[in-house]
This record gives sequence, C-alpha cells and structure tokens, in this order.
Amino acid sequence: MQQLKRILIVGGGSAGWMTAALLAKLFEGLYEVTLIESEQIGTIGVGEATIPAIKKYNELIGLDENDFMRRTQGSFKLGIQFVDWWRRGHSYIHGFGVIGQDLGWLRCHQYWLKAQAAGKASDFSAYSINTAAALANKFMRADPKLAESPIGHIAHAFHFDAGLYAQYLRGLAEARGVRRREGKVAGVALRSEDGFVESVTMDDGEVIAADLFIDCSGFRGLIIEEALKTGYEDWTHWLPCDRAMAVPCARTEPFTPYTRATARTAGWQWRIPLQHRTGNGHVYASSFIDDAEAEAQLLANLDGAQLAEPNRLRFTTGKRNRTWNRNCVAIGLAAGFMEPLESTSLYLIQSAIVRMVRLLPDTGFDPATIAEFNRQTDFEYERVRDFIILHYKATERDDTPFWRHCRDMEIPATLQRKIDLFAANGRVFREDEELFTEESWIQVFLGQGVIPRGYDPLVDIRSEVQVDQFLDNIEKVIAKCVAVMPGHAEFVAKTCPAS
Repeated sequence: MQQLKRILIVGGGSAGWMTAALLAKLFEGLYEVTLIESEQIGTIGVGEATIPAIKKYNELIGLDENDFMRRTQGSFKLGIQFVDWWRRGHSYIHGFGVIGQDLGWLRCHQYWLKAQAAGKASDFSAYSINTAAALANKFMRADPKLAESPIGHIAHAFHFDAGLYAQYLRGLAEARGVRRREGKVAGVALRSEDGFVESVTMDDGEVIAADLFIDCSGFRGLIIEEALKTGYEDWTHWLPCDRAMAVPCARTEPFTPYTRATARTAGWQWRIPLQHRTGNGHVYASSFIDDAEAEAQLLANLDGAQLAEPNRLRFTTGKRNRTWNRNCVAIGLAAGFMEPLESTSLYLIQSAIVRMVRLLPDTGFDPATIAEFNRQTDFEYERVRDFIILHYKATERDDTPFWRHCRDMEIPATLQRKIDLFAANGRVFREDEELFTEESWIQVFLGQGVIPRGYDPLVDIRSEVQVDQFLDNIEKVIAKCVAVMPGHAEFVAKTCPAS
C-alpha cells in the first residue's frame, strides 16, 4: 500500500475551508490538496455561534484570537440563554465551564439540591462564573495566573460571521498551498472493480482524480449520497423541526455575551449578537406551522431594523448511515444535520476533520480504520442528538400542539436512562468522549425542570451549616469577580474591534 498523494475537497463554505486549512497546516505540503467550489452556489452560513472547542481548532491552525475576531465581526460567548422552554416566562442559561467547585467527592450541584429542597439556595445561576457574568453582560478571558479564583476558569466561545470565517480560512489555506478550483462538478466516476471514487468531472469537461475525496457539498451530498448511495438515518420523529429561516437585523444594545434561544409556538428563534449586526433565525416544524406564520413570528421579534430578506432552508435532522464510505469522507451538512440549538454545527465539522486526521489511511483504505471512524462519529452524533432532544422533551408547556407532541413523544433509550438517573439523585456521568460535559447536562436538566427527588447521600457527611457556608462562599466570590469584570462591549472595543 502507498501513501495518499492527492486529496480533493468538493465544496467550500465553513466545512470545506476548515478542512483545507487544517490539512494544509498539519501536513505542510505532504499532500496535494485541491478544493472545488462555485461562486454560483451559495452556502448555508448559519453557524455563527460556537462552543469553546472551536478554540482548539483555531489554535491548531495558528489563529491569533484578536485578529480572528476583528476579521469576522466577532463577539464573545459565555453560554446560551433558553427562554420559555420549560414553561412560558421562565429562562435559564447553559453556561460553559465549571459550576462552583467540588467539595469532597461531589459536584457543587449535589449540595445545592439539599439546600434548594430546604428553601435556602439561591438561583443556580449564582454558582457559575460564566452564567453570572453573562446575565450582567460582563466578559473577560480566563486569567491562568488566578487558578484559585473563578476568573481563572472562565470558558468562552465566539459568535462570528460564518461567511467571513470561511474567507479568512481560505486565505490561510491558499497561502499554505491549497489549490482552489472554481466551477461546478458535473459528474462523479466510480471504479468498476470496487465502487471507489475515481474522479470528478467539472462542468467544463476537466477530469480531476484523487486518492481521498472529502464531500463538503452540503445537504446535497454530491459524492456520499448521489454517487455512493450511502443512505440517511432520519431522526425527525424525535426532532420534528424541519425548516429554518435566517435574517439579520441592526445591532442593538445590550451587546450580550451569550446566544439566546427563545421557544416559539412550533419551534424556536435564535439571536446571535455580532459587532456589525445581530443574526436571527426561526427553526420550526412545518407540520405544526406554515411558512408565512413562521416568517411573521420571526420578523415580529427582531430587536432592530431588518437588514435583508429571510434566507430559507429545509432539512431533515439525522446523519448518513456511514459518514466515511469507501474513499469518501463526508464533513459538515453532507454528513448530517443537527439543528443549531446548542451551537454544534461547526464543532461537528471540526471533530470530523480531527478524527479523519487521526485515522488518515493509505491507499489501501483499511476497513477497520473506516469502521472505527464511523463508530466514533455515530456515538458523537447520537449523544448530541440526545442532548438536543432533552430540551424539547423536558417541558411543562402544553399551550400548542407542537409542545404537547414534544412532551409526550417517545425518546431514545440512551436519553431516557440519563433522565431517570438524574431524576433519582442528581447523578450524571459523561460517557467516553461525548461532547457535552456533566456540567452541561446538569444545567439543562435543572433549567428544564428535571429536579431530582433526592441527592447523593455523601452530602449528609457535611452539616447543614457547612453546606450553607460552602454555597454562600461560592456565590459571594463569584459576585465579587463579576463586579470587577469589564462589560462585554467594553472588552470587545478594547481588544478586537472590527473595522
């Protein structure tokens, strides 16, 4: 078997250029990397909100954070606020990073559960530096010199213009040797002996061959589906939203360091603050609301002046039966779609690229390597799926047919097991390397009204006075830290203002 020589990426956008930029950086010209894209084909470009894992990707390709923020009109993100999900009029924040601090063997929330049952605890948001700062519209980066302080444990992500991000990465990739080919793919040729992809034919007749093909062609799945007939696993019975529309509006104050997801009658609306505008969108289920009413709800709930006509898309939540099939790896929307409720779109791109790099084959394309890639991908998608379903299932809303359907629907056994375990004594365990941490599950469980019937018996080793003092100290220290933090708008203006 021989080493790969030629890698062809079909499709640009965030998926294509994130792939190209990382391959160019890591392999330093070892492979001939070509990316095909057409200016005539638009990109979805709704992935403007991220989670902290994106920082690892940016570090891998050598981005300077302030320069990246300036070039993409970026803002900082401490978490996601969910409005009207558990019940109308209620909101909570899923904040990134740690919650308070551990005491003995137990997480902070176990002690909070005991105090809360006795009517002594403050709102759970008071015990997270990220959540408390978000609610105060404050921001600063974690200070590694303050490891004993909550300020040393701030976790942040970003909001940015996905189109500008792709342009930025394109510049880096081309400077490191990636060749961009403008045009449309007219056909895909498969080898007769084994069904592997041999080449693609451009609309002008040029034939481009490669060893490894990376399908970043979006929902269409030009190679993974149209050519290789891989098949798709539909999860609409658990996540019924199947349409979205996005529209920008003028930036308004306050300049919040968090994404907002507001539940609507048959779906939800996002709000993403950027330096030059605010991104908005409505994700909804077409079986419960028509397009006209969905658009009316979106436009009636903009914070500022509408800046463009809505961009509409249709989707089917789920994933390809195999995201790596023969010598083709699907990345981004070609691999599957998860609605952006927990800002996982760009993460799933990043994760797939890194997984591919760690399992990069030779020209023999060993089946065990491909099977392991697909096994890890399936596990990751399924756990992200379960986390998103939790937001819909754990609700007391019964004011519309959509919410009654979500409340009463059957859910995956993997999610039901997690709910049952937490509902008993507040226990949750992160499995393997699943994306969402125990802290994330804890905050969404509590925010969605899954209040455990009891708490871990180890809590009772501490007296009530000790528990009260422990929680009170966390709350006061976090409040003091938030008080000295600069405002989000002030921090952005000082460190990374866009031109």
